[in-house]
Amino acid sequence: MNRTELTACIAEQAALRYTPAGLPALDLVLEHASELQEAGQNRKVQLKIRALAIGSLAERLVKQAVGSVWTFKGFLATPRQGKSVVLHIQEFQQD
Repeated sequence: MNRTELTACIAEQAALRYTPAGLPALDLVLEHASELQEAGQNRKVQLKIRALAIGSLAERLVKQAVGSVWTFKGFLATPRQGKSVVLHIQEFQQD
């Protein structure tokens, strides 16, 4: 199962673009910071991850402010010509 849920703020947001199939697409960078328990110890976690929204989600997400915090749900994938992981957003809601 490839399912990811992440509460993060929108750190960067590109301009809305369109795929070759004509679907709206939005590239983002999300930032997350929290403190979690790992092996009985507190651990501070910080990360930045590239994200992608397609279709009506992209049209809704482009209207949201950089710096706003959301809970994003989706799946992880590696782009065809990339080495890093991208979160493909399937839904989001205000945190």
